[in-house]
Amino acid sequence: MTDLTDKQARFVREYLVDLNAKQAAIRAGYSPRSAEVEGSRLLRHPKVSAAIARERREVSKRTGITPESVVSELAKLGFSDIRKAITWRSNVTETGEEDEDGVPATRVTNEVTLRNSDDIDDATAAAITEISQTKDGALKVKLADKRAALVDIGRHLGMFRTGSAPSDESGEGQAKPPAGKSSGDEGWDGLLQ
Repeated sequence: MTDLTDKQARFVREYLVDLNAKQAAIRAGYSPRSAEVEGSRLLRHPKVSAAIARERREVSKRTGITPESVVSELAKLGFSDIRKAITWRSNVTETGEEDEDGVPATRVTNEVTLRNSDDIDDATAAAITEISQTKDGALKVKLADKRAALVDIGRHLGMFRTGSAPSDESGEGQAKPPAGKSSGDEGWDGLLQ
């Protein structure tokens, strides 16, 4: 980061802590009153944005966490299927009693069974956030938030438009609408409605 001023270099380090440009600008020594504007300006500065991208690549290299591995983990959550973790069915049994017409009375009970952990694939296991048992012995299985994971994947793939067009880390290259759509069409936004 030798091509940056000391303040810009501090901003880069602080920004990578929480990805909050305003707070990073304050911690780097910019005025709190203008920090939001300064943070936004710094993120658009070619040398600063290049330094942020460089530092992100270094973190990825050191940790082994890549964008692909993050998207892969999000896919496990977003495409999880509860049927791979539990089974359920209704049972109809006769109660041993008859109604006034002599028809045997029946009772419907529901049965939920948790699959053995050895029988659950890794993707399904990764999507389970909680397994608990109530006081009366009932089991609860909670999966990760599928919608949030799918939205995160969609954002990563540039599927959703926001107030401004998404760009890659270098600040270049705008997201393009899906094939067959012109920029005047609703694009991926139609999927959310």
